[in-house]
Amino acid sequence: MKRKLLYAAGFIIMTCSLHSCELLGGSCQTCQTVSYVNGYPTAYGTEAQYCDDELLAIKAIAPTTTGGVTTKWECY
Repeated sequence: MKRKLLYAAGFIIMTCSLHSCELLGGSCQTCQTVSYVNGYPTAYGTEAQYCDDELLAIKAIAPTTTGGVTTKWECY
């Protein structure tokens, strides 16, 4: 009986310790910055994966234009 309780407690602890976006069903996407000149992409930033609150914050950033170059975040 003690062994079953120990296994059950271990299983619950392992389940609660998993925090990957895919495992818990959270929303994750890979995002990067892309710079455009006259509507054509000219430079790409490094891709990174963002989940949940971080992803919402990235998507809320408005495009910026400096000297004819527009840079914005793109997620897929």
